[in-house]
Amino acid sequence: MTSLELYSKGASVWIPDPDAVWVSGLLLQDYSPGEKHLLLQLSDGTEAQYPVVSPSDLPPLGNPDILEGENDLTALSFLHEAAVLHNLRVRFLDYSSIYTYCGIVLVAINPYDQLPIYGEEVIDAYSGQDMADMEPHIFSVAEEAYRTMTREEKNQSIIISGESGSGKTVSAKFTMRYFAVVGGASQQTSVEERVLASNPIMESIGNAKTTRNDNSSRFGKYIEIGFGRKGDIIGANMRTYLLEKSRVVFQASAERNYHIFYQLCASRELPEMRSLKLNAPEHFRYTSQGGEMQIPGTDDLSDLERTRNAFTILGVQPDQQMELFRILSAVLYLGNVHIQASGRNSDRSYIDADDRPLAVFSKLLGVEGPQMAHWLCHRRLAVGGELLVKPVSGQQAVEARDALAKHIYGQLFTWTVQRLNSALRSQRGPAKSFIGVLDIYGFETFDRNSFEQFCINYANEKLQQQFNRHVFHLEQEEYVREELAWSRIEFSDNQQCINLLEGQLGLFDLLDEECRMPKGSDESWVQKLYDQHLTSKKQPHFQKPRMSNSAFIILHFADAVQYECDGFLGKNRDTVFEELINILKASQSELVAELFQQQGTVPSVANGSVRSGKRAAREHKLTVGFQFRQSLQMLMDTLNNTTPHYVRCIKPNDLKEAFMFDPRRTVQQLRACGVLETIRISAAGFPSRWTYEEFFCRYRLLLRGPQLPQQAQASCRHTLPQLIPDADQYCFGKTKVFFRAGQVALLERLRAERLRVAAVIIQSRVRGWLGRIRHTRMCWATLTIQRYSRGALARRRVLMLRYTKAALVIQKTFRMVAVRQLFLMIRQASITIQAFTRGTLARSRYRRLVAERAAVLLQARVRGWLARRSYRRVRAAVVFMQCCARRRAARRELMKLKTEARSVERFRELNKGMEVKLMQLQLRADQEAREGAALKETLHAERGATSAELEALRATIQKLESQKQEKPQPGPAISEKEVEERKKAEEKAAQEILQLTQELQALQREKDSFCKEREDLSTRLFEQEKAQGECVDRAVSQASAGLRAELDEERRKYQGLLREFTRLEQRYDNLREMSLLTESTKGHRRTDSNQSLSFEPLSPTPLSPIPYDFPVPEEGRRVSVTSPSSERRFSVWSNETPMDQLMELLDVAKDPAVKMKGEDLAHAYDAVRVANKFLESQLRNQRSQKEEELEALRCQLSQAVFGSSSAAQQQELHGLLEAREQECVRLRRELKELKNTVSLRRLLTQVFNPETSSCPAHTKPAPVTGLLECRKRDEAKLIKNLVTDIRGDSALSLPPGLPASVLFLCVRHADCSGDQAQARSLCSAAVSAMKAALKKHGKDVNMTALWLKNTCLLHDLLTQHSPKQTLDSGEVAPLTADLSDLIRTLSDLCIQAYQQLLSITVERLQNIIVPALLESETIPGLSGSAGKMGTSRKRAASDPRTVGVDAPTLAAVLRELGDLHTALSRQDLPPALMAQAFNQLTYLISASAFNSLLLRKDMCSWSRGMQIRYNVSLLEEWLRSRGLHTGGAVATLEHLIQAVQLLQAGKKSESDAQALVQTCTALSSQQIVKILTLYTPHSDLEERVTLNFIRTVQGLLKGRADGQPPQLLMDVRRVFPVTFSYSPPPVLRAEQLVIPDSLKISFLRRA
Repeated sequence: MTSLELYSKGASVWIPDPDAVWVSGLLLQDYSPGEKHLLLQLSDGTEAQYPVVSPSDLPPLGNPDILEGENDLTALSFLHEAAVLHNLRVRFLDYSSIYTYCGIVLVAINPYDQLPIYGEEVIDAYSGQDMADMEPHIFSVAEEAYRTMTREEKNQSIIISGESGSGKTVSAKFTMRYFAVVGGASQQTSVEERVLASNPIMESIGNAKTTRNDNSSRFGKYIEIGFGRKGDIIGANMRTYLLEKSRVVFQASAERNYHIFYQLCASRELPEMRSLKLNAPEHFRYTSQGGEMQIPGTDDLSDLERTRNAFTILGVQPDQQMELFRILSAVLYLGNVHIQASGRNSDRSYIDADDRPLAVFSKLLGVEGPQMAHWLCHRRLAVGGELLVKPVSGQQAVEARDALAKHIYGQLFTWTVQRLNSALRSQRGPAKSFIGVLDIYGFETFDRNSFEQFCINYANEKLQQQFNRHVFHLEQEEYVREELAWSRIEFSDNQQCINLLEGQLGLFDLLDEECRMPKGSDESWVQKLYDQHLTSKKQPHFQKPRMSNSAFIILHFADAVQYECDGFLGKNRDTVFEELINILKASQSELVAELFQQQGTVPSVANGSVRSGKRAAREHKLTVGFQFRQSLQMLMDTLNNTTPHYVRCIKPNDLKEAFMFDPRRTVQQLRACGVLETIRISAAGFPSRWTYEEFFCRYRLLLRGPQLPQQAQASCRHTLPQLIPDADQYCFGKTKVFFRAGQVALLERLRAERLRVAAVIIQSRVRGWLGRIRHTRMCWATLTIQRYSRGALARRRVLMLRYTKAALVIQKTFRMVAVRQLFLMIRQASITIQAFTRGTLARSRYRRLVAERAAVLLQARVRGWLARRSYRRVRAAVVFMQCCARRRAARRELMKLKTEARSVERFRELNKGMEVKLMQLQLRADQEAREGAALKETLHAERGATSAELEALRATIQKLESQKQEKPQPGPAISEKEVEERKKAEEKAAQEILQLTQELQALQREKDSFCKEREDLSTRLFEQEKAQGECVDRAVSQASAGLRAELDEERRKYQGLLREFTRLEQRYDNLREMSLLTESTKGHRRTDSNQSLSFEPLSPTPLSPIPYDFPVPEEGRRVSVTSPSSERRFSVWSNETPMDQLMELLDVAKDPAVKMKGEDLAHAYDAVRVANKFLESQLRNQRSQKEEELEALRCQLSQAVFGSSSAAQQQELHGLLEAREQECVRLRRELKELKNTVSLRRLLTQVFNPETSSCPAHTKPAPVTGLLECRKRDEAKLIKNLVTDIRGDSALSLPPGLPASVLFLCVRHADCSGDQAQARSLCSAAVSAMKAALKKHGKDVNMTALWLKNTCLLHDLLTQHSPKQTLDSGEVAPLTADLSDLIRTLSDLCIQAYQQLLSITVERLQNIIVPALLESETIPGLSGSAGKMGTSRKRAASDPRTVGVDAPTLAAVLRELGDLHTALSRQDLPPALMAQAFNQLTYLISASAFNSLLLRKDMCSWSRGMQIRYNVSLLEEWLRSRGLHTGGAVATLEHLIQAVQLLQAGKKSESDAQALVQTCTALSSQQIVKILTLYTPHSDLEERVTLNFIRTVQGLLKGRADGQPPQLLMDVRRVFPVTFSYSPPPVLRAEQLVIPDSLKISFLRRA
């Protein structure tokens, strides 16, 4: 199949378009040679005819869908401009990817938006990774340069170029930042900080606003970053090129001068700036020509502040900064100097003596104003050995003034660069290697091009030549490495254009020659160009415009540029008169004199020349063009001696709109920056390159012969000649097969055709098989239907016979049932009549009995009522008589008392003591109690008599009733009057009974209503209390969560500071060792290794970074989180005395200074207290409301009970209730008083008897047994044998915490013996030794875990026996020595040991996480390839990496985690601490794998997602098997799990999008969209994610309240704060310890 056969129906082609440059179309019919037109269907649906004169006029073909959005342009099958533009557009607009590889070039498109792809987590993700594995990024290029430098020890260069506004400066900044983070500065003041500080300075003095860019760099710079032997940054150096000095004196419309001038004008109101006497920019000629005074979105005042801070960082003193600002202000005033013309022909000029700008200029620079005014208007000439002074015209004076301004600014710029280099210079000698970052202007073409554009385009010609030769060299190296039989690739060399510019009699030579001529002009120079390059010798790259005689055209590699010759000679000379320079040399300002004194000794790059009266023979060497050529040649020499890396920045549009793609502007820049030239060179050779494994995996169905992956190369070599007959279209390499342009598309077409033929065959076989199955089923169905039909007929006949027999049975049964029903109905009627009759007789007899019983009952009730009424009347009369008698006696007693009150004896008795009065009151109370008891007995007796009388009356009534029943004969006749009275009495009694019954029912109903209301109120109160409780709980939980988050953040900051302190301490130790080594080399003195550690008492400086006067924030936070409230009150302040505690308990005011002590550290606890008090007040209010409601209910209940019970019972119940309540209150009060008494007694004992309280053994000896005694001379030996010289194998065999236990028993024995100094020194030496042991075993997990255990145990033991802790517990005897500072140091040492333990494991895991979780194939054969990545595409310029047999797997990760778990378990560390450690490690594993997944396109596929999910499940199973999942270790893997689920989920319909959004709750919107855009199918069974689906997902994600941060990657450096919970250890005794003899501490004695 030839390339012409690819133009078949359905093929995609590209045709030119005036607006979109290229548009795609589909062929509607096959192309045959000889046809004059192609019938196309464009992308908008319209049909068009494309003219074809010859086969060479055919439009370029489109690439296959598999290459859509490829991250390397050289991997495209068809390499042409349309394919490159389309691929960049797709990646930029559809995938939001601004970086794309083009061979060795990184194409960076400016997005004009802030993207979250430059954080430290991204740097960590790219650090140490292969360039071919990661997505294109500026960090990938920087990592490639850094790795090449460290591996090959060869200098590197990163060349960043592009148009103004394309993002060159930003790319250079990110490159510098990457080197600073990866390399790391080794000096105290980071080189990275100083290099970044140079950016604001260089932007202020070297950047300006242009029509294309608001912050355009008007100079080029090359920064060399020096690295030491360990790959760390040790210094830097900056070189600048071609500062645009003409901008100082002239700006085009809508442009500005350099930023520094506007910054100074904006800060003119500052006190220190008033001496500059500046005005608004509108008042200065040099800042008002462009008409743009302000840039939208920028603040010149804040920019100047940033510039001044940068000067300070770089070591420029404030007075020197003011000198610099004075020079800049003087330049502004120099532009306002008014030069007036005089003379007949205006051949003279002068400046007024009272010219204010000149006076301010002279004052600011410290020069003589009259001399400056004179020499601005005159010049000195040498004629015949004599010096003559000649006046100049006004125009010449103005030119001299502008030249002086440019010269001053150029010198100031050069001085600033030199000062920056001196600040960035390495202090540790020369660098071993360096990486240079070149930020230089790209190819420029404007409507009017002058000398600056001429030099810029000349530099780009040189860079393009070097780029082309380097690309060609790499291409040939690839062919040599693969051992290909290749022919030389031809590429366009622009050497002719460079010869035109810099060769003999070239443009620069003729320009310098014209500058040497006394009357040289721009017109004569152009005429010489015409004569030399058009007339005498035709130059193909030089042309003359048709309509102009003062311009020329140069055909550059990118485009043809027309240059206007006006000003070329003046800008090339750039001279200033020597007399003006001499005036500035004599300036009173030191900086001004320094600037111009160094001019003769240190030539600058483009500072021009100083023109004196005697023209020197070497004057031509000082032209700007000559100096620029020299500096450019030095740059090219540097680049040729380094390995270059290229970054081409593209400006997608001129409107600066975010993610807007202008194809015409993009194509113009692609042509100018050399990207298309790279593609052309690649296309000239073999641009498509596949490894044999990749080719076999993709095209195995086209291969013949053995189909084994191990024989992939043999299969390719055997089959490929049959697929592509032209042997020149492919070539077999050592590890790859190479194809020319278009051959991959041809193979894709053959593959698609083979798949189509196979599909047709499969369809035919399947259809035949389905037809046979259908026929067989029809035959079987026919037989089955016949069988079932015959059976149905037989069953129908049998059913008819059964119906006939059943009818006879039914008739017989029906007749029998009818007769039986009639019989039963008659029988039931008879029984019913009998029952009703008998019931009527029974009911009549019963009513008669009831009537008789009611009459007897009424009689009994009436008689009883009459008897009770007579009794009450009698009792009332008796009570009335008693009251009268008692009242009379009381009156007599009252009269007697009144008489006694008037006597003197009474007053004496009243004046007796309170005790007599209390006794009388007690006697009276006793008497009243006895009287009450007597009254109760009387009442009880009366109740008994009444009940006895009632029983007698009842007995009499029963006796009469029995007599009446025995004698039924009628008694004597009753009179009518008695009958009537009886009837009346009965009626009255019945009415009273009815009335009482009604009242009782009403009271009962009222009682029921009250009970119901009470229940409702109780229910409502319960619900309200429950709701309020939930609200309070919710508020408390929210406040607690916020405070907990703040405490975690504070803890994280503190532990970060502690980690930084440890790092600085280690650096200090390293420097001290280096200094000791340096000193020892002089005298060759050696010291004993045993004396390397000094066990002196600890000082605050080396052990604790925090002063002892204040509590440690970590300790305070730990107490607040883990300690109970009773401990928290006395453990927050470390130096609080018992007197302070007593004053706080008694609410006595303390000294304000003491109150302010620790105020900052207690801020969090104050917030908690305020919140608790607020909630407590709310609870109290609610409790008072509830009590009021209960009182109201009680009143209602008492009223209800009062209606149905007696007053005595009510009073008794109330009395009992009040008595119980008073008893409870009294008991609570007594309990509280007892607690306060105990606390006060303890505090008073400590305050007023400190000797006894601090040392109770003095007054009452209480000896402590079970201790170990260590003599003073044995302390060093104990520390050495127990801590310093203990070996790893013997240490791991010890019981957990044995060294800490032995040390504590020795310290406690010294403390109990009264030797506090020895206790403190021993404890201090132990802490120092533990710290040294941790440093010694900085790479050993087991030993670090051992010392972590001992440090924690010693800390807990000392805390348990501290005076504050024993004051609250009172269980153990406290230590008399004040070891609070050592306890605090041990707390910090615990954190350091924990961090060291994690850092060891992290260092081991760092390089195996990504290969183990993402790349390892735990499920063999799932990805379908034998290599590392089955269908992953590599960059064309990168070497393929072979996967070794010892590639890291998940087993290696689990092995490292298992080692850590074993070490922690062996030392019996708390499970909570183990959970925190593995939570940190699993987060690191998840974040590293997740970040790599987001940056690797070859990982985003269904099969790879299955592999990753299986690996993660193995990790989860390992965590669960060890019980670590409860601590949150599994939860940290959620990001990675959901990302894998996203790879495995369906991605077609809207329901799939909704399910995807609901599932991936832990992922942010950016992360979800990134994974979808990176998803790449690895087989034909998968499909790409469509853009419509991605847009649907984005729409659903907008409605989700996404609380995730906007960053794309996870923060790998995130550190979870660790919390050591305090748990009091058991009481320790020496008898419990098992001390082996190997420790050699038998000199300790038990006490």
